[in-house]
Parts: sequence; C-alpha cells; structure tokens
Amino acid sequence: MLLAIDIGNTHTVIGAYDGERLAAMWRVATDRSVTADQLRATLSSLFALDDLALTEVRASAVASVVPQLSRAWIQAIADATGTAPLVCSAETAAGLFEADYPRPHEIGADRVADAVAARSLYGAPVVVVDFGTATNIEVIDGEGRFRGGVIAPGVQTSANALFACGAQLPDIALVVPPAPIGTSTVEAIQAGIMLGEADRVDGLVRRIFAQMGYEAPVIATGGLAPVVAPHSATISAVNPELTLHGLRLIAERAQ
Repeated sequence: MLLAIDIGNTHTVIGAYDGERLAAMWRVATDRSVTADQLRATLSSLFALDDLALTEVRASAVASVVPQLSRAWIQAIADATGTAPLVCSAETAAGLFEADYPRPHEIGADRVADAVAARSLYGAPVVVVDFGTATNIEVIDGEGRFRGGVIAPGVQTSANALFACGAQLPDIALVVPPAPIGTSTVEAIQAGIMLGEADRVDGLVRRIFAQMGYEAPVIATGGLAPVVAPHSATISAVNPELTLHGLRLIAERAQ
C-alpha cells in the first residue's frame, strides 16, 4: 500500500493506494500546532475507519505548502510505517516533471504533483486549475514541460477578506446562486464570489491560450472544483484526486 498526503494551508488530503486503486481518501483540517504523535494517531484512526492497516504501507509521498508542518508529518509517517516519506519537489519528481522555468526549486510541491498527474492522465498540452486556499493555474505545454501559471486568492480566501472588511455583510455558504442578479444580499455575494471565480478562471485561461498559441484541456481539482467547474466555459473535466495521483506516480518512480 502507498500513502499520499497533500498538506495545504486550509485542508490536508490523505490518500491510501492499493496498487493504482485509491482505496480511501480523507480530508482533514490543517492544524499548524499539531504534533507528530497527534498526526500518527490521526492516521491510525483514519485507517481503522476504513479497515486498513498502516503496517501495510510500503511507501509514501508528501506535498506540503506549510513548512512548519512538514517535519511533524514526516516524523509521524516514519513512526507509523517504519519508512520515511518522499518529499515532493521539482527535484524529487525528476523524470516525470520537466520545467521550462528559471528557478524550478521555487515551484510549490502541490503544483509539481498536479502537473505530473495531469500530463500522465490527459497528455500534453494541459492546464490545471486547483481550487484551494489559493487558486493555482498550472500550464504544461505541448512538449510536456511545466511553463508556469497563475496564483490568485482562492474562493474561501476572497470570501473571508470580504466578510472581514464589510461589517454588515453576512457570512454565507459558498454555493452558486440561482441567477447572476442576486435578489438578496446573500445571493448577490454568492454571485460575486462563485460566478466571479468561474469567470476569472475563464478569462485567465483564455489569456494563457492566447500566449501559448493553442488551446488545451483544462482540468479542475481541489475542494471547490465540483462547485465552480460547472459554471466555467473552459474547464473540461474535474478530478478531485489529481494531486494524490501525482504523488503516487512520483513515489512509485522513486521506488
């Protein structure tokens, strides 16, 4: 069994693979104060819930954008499985990840994993839109090389900033309203945030296509991808497991 963990600023996504099959996937809140012992207990509990055994894990990979948590997760995984995990980066993904990028070491681990998975599953060229704390857009060109992309505030991040600055604005559910013209304050905010996000992505993707000189499949991933993607004109598929799939491929190659 292989363990893949994507540590994000807001959520951490954990996947257990039995060969190529994703046997289980869990999403937990990211807690920067958690200890390695607590993380090990969390892993044990999650595996037990799905009748899986941590002792069967033979390899693991971690993508982290939260440096202060990386060491705790690495220790927890090593203690739980007896083997230190591979830490995803442009360097450790060499052979699966090629970048036409001035400083590849600056590329976030989640972006590397997304690019590896997208190229494997959808070919090249391909564009990934990852809806997380930030909305990341990753561009893989026709030669299969990572060219760069876009990093923008995510849906929840934008909503939090709006609510923090607007004293009379209510905290709302992040769902798409029935129409773009809101007939209440809540619907008006939902239209601005959710439909605005879809249109922002479409605008950026069209600019990317214009720069590249050709179009490509656009794959959405991340927690809010299933909500936003149906309202986008450019997103062609949704794959919630994309980052974990990339981590699995990188870990297997390292083995």
